[in-house]
Amino acid sequence: MSNDSLPIAQRKADHIELCATGDVGFRDKTTLFEDVELMHDALPELSLDAVDTSVVLLDKRLRAPILIAAMTGGTERAREINLALAEIAEERGYGFGLGSQRAMLLVEEKSPTYSVRDVAPSTLVLGNIGAVQARSLPTEALAELSARVGADAMCVHLNPAMEIIQPGGDRDFEGILTTLERLVRELPWPIVVKETGCGIGPSTAARLAKSGIRHVDVSGAGGTSWVAVETARAEADARTLGEAFRDWGVPTAASVAIARRTKPRFKTIIATGGVSSGLDVAKALALGAHAAGLARPVLKAYMAGGKAGATRFLQEVESELRAAMLLVGARNVAAMRKAPHLVTGRLRRYVKLARKLESDER
Repeated sequence: MSNDSLPIAQRKADHIELCATGDVGFRDKTTLFEDVELMHDALPELSLDAVDTSVVLLDKRLRAPILIAAMTGGTERAREINLALAEIAEERGYGFGLGSQRAMLLVEEKSPTYSVRDVAPSTLVLGNIGAVQARSLPTEALAELSARVGADAMCVHLNPAMEIIQPGGDRDFEGILTTLERLVRELPWPIVVKETGCGIGPSTAARLAKSGIRHVDVSGAGGTSWVAVETARAEADARTLGEAFRDWGVPTAASVAIARRTKPRFKTIIATGGVSSGLDVAKALALGAHAAGLARPVLKAYMAGGKAGATRFLQEVESELRAAMLLVGARNVAAMRKAPHLVTGRLRRYVKLARKLESDER
């Protein structure tokens, strides 16, 4: 057994417990979805039963533009959670994201905690590895990591804010863009670059797009603060630093608006980070996302009510999305992405910035 096995197993267990029960949300910063007002259509000329929420994402058709987003792996408790939530994704036609597969690299025995294909044979499954870990691995090793879980795409996550607070976390983030360019060239699966709760700003989005990345998960600020998660686990000095940066990041709604206006255009924009309702999903689509991911709310519903509780919660999300689509007159997801809406408050300033940068690129 690797000397790193016990620390990483404990960290994964801590993450589950803190996300399920801890005070790890952003304190003042929000997703800014409250600054989006969808325009009501009193004459939708549409039946609720005719609303089509299906979407093709990363070459797989989903029944709704919903992903049960990356959460966990590496412990037996994580295995139980992954299997239950992947089974829901299979039954309801959603996508499913695995937590960081770093534990698989360190301890071979942890691999089964990420194996969900037995219960989710047709589900869109997203693998997951940190960009820092990807930098040090040959492409063949990452291809094997993806193949071992039957992933349809590989998420490579960016998490500098989280790492500098994490006990024993990474401190060197050089060479990441070059690594991403290599993976885009050499891996046979789509690469989805994702943040971990701090969002994607204009400069990052532009550099990713120019490097050949075509799929992003913005994972914006306003939901779970992974800085707060690591602050809760940190020693005194790092805890002080963590408190200072707890609300750091670009809000989710702003990250989506920025990504939509980035050139070259992204083929896939996934909105995660504080998405907690079907109305949030609808607003994310209107801002330019192709799908939305929910993580902590699903975990909390599962912890409170098991698989049935998580299923009920996701049914409510899907029902809200369908109602919102009817009430703006959107027959399908493509129409929802063009739905008239007002942008107010701080989000309006972000959108103005994104439009200016888009204009400067022309």
